[in-house]
Amino acid sequence: MNFSMNAHCSKENVPPSSKTDAPHVQWAKQRTVLGVLSENEQRGRSLSQGSQFSRHSSISNSSQLAFFGCASSSSYEVYVEEACEVVLAASGQEVVSDSCFLDAETAALQNEDLRLLLELSSGSCQDVSMQSKADESLMSAELLLISEYAEDIHQHLRESEVRFRPRLGYLEKHPEITNGMRAILVDWLVKVVQEYRLRSETLHLAVNYLDRFLSCTAHVKLGKLQLVGTAALLIAAKYEEILPPNLNEFVYTTDSTYTKKQLIRMEHVFLRVLAFKMAAPTTNQFIHLFMSIYCVCATTANLALYVAELSMLETEPFLQYTPSIVAAGAYCLATYTVNKALWPDSLHAFTGYTMADILPCLADLHKLYISAETHPQQAIREKYKSSKYCRVSLITPPAVLPFL
Repeated sequence: MNFSMNAHCSKENVPPSSKTDAPHVQWAKQRTVLGVLSENEQRGRSLSQGSQFSRHSSISNSSQLAFFGCASSSSYEVYVEEACEVVLAASGQEVVSDSCFLDAETAALQNEDLRLLLELSSGSCQDVSMQSKADESLMSAELLLISEYAEDIHQHLRESEVRFRPRLGYLEKHPEITNGMRAILVDWLVKVVQEYRLRSETLHLAVNYLDRFLSCTAHVKLGKLQLVGTAALLIAAKYEEILPPNLNEFVYTTDSTYTKKQLIRMEHVFLRVLAFKMAAPTTNQFIHLFMSIYCVCATTANLALYVAELSMLETEPFLQYTPSIVAAGAYCLATYTVNKALWPDSLHAFTGYTMADILPCLADLHKLYISAETHPQQAIREKYKSSKYCRVSLITPPAVLPFL
């Protein structure tokens, strides 16, 4: 199933100068719109209203259900892993089974959260925090350069990455969402992050939050996918940025498809489903850590970051690899492309990873790198054409790699 695409053209690329109730973000180039299925009628929009922000329309629920052959029902049971069961009774009332023990505060918030999750899903679903160990705050990128703590940081990240991984094949629980639709959403997130000049780590965190949320829910409607993605980016920006965009700007990026109230409610449910576990290790963190141990030139560093971002577009096969393995594969691919080197002995000793450990992921990254020019989503490639990133997306990938 393919999305039909829309785009708007703007005159300037000017970041928002202030956080106001009426932000004015202008886009330099045509942008891929998170659009509608080709069988659906697109929402009307007009350039004459003066908007220069390329925005995205939602999908009517009735059209989605008809297209996917799903009948609306109030009796679906939707499961969140390690959660209590929530059943939507025939009367439409949410009923929580006795197996779920809720404190007074949780019980008070329950109906509001369940109502939003019911809107997200075709029927009912569960709302609960994932069970995991308490995580500690992650060090900033600057502190990764302090060799005295590098081993402790690495050990902590390696232990944490296992607990914060999305589940393989989670999209099977979301009949209305495909890998291609998720890729379009990630592509849009890349553009928003770039236009608001947010950190790369904010993007990586947002994608991690998105995948983990979808791993713990089921039957999320296609028309709510952009709301989930926007909430993921909102939370990631609050966690990572010094001055994150305000709520009005996040609403504005969706062409006001969703209201502030909807986004706030979605943020609340999002945090509860993820149990407020926001300090997730990312591929971006591991790459910077590896480069602090074995320095590389700016071109190699940016090429590794480029390849790592490309991997976020695809759940298959990259969800099967931990962030540290993806980072090692991206590092090796970049160093071989630029310097015909691979995995240095110092990183072998530091991480314990051998080339045999890295090769499967390296091979998949190489295939993705070669196909990047023809990939339907081009936001990451366009981003890395900039001189700021040494124009690394224009570097011709190696035709073959050693040992493959």
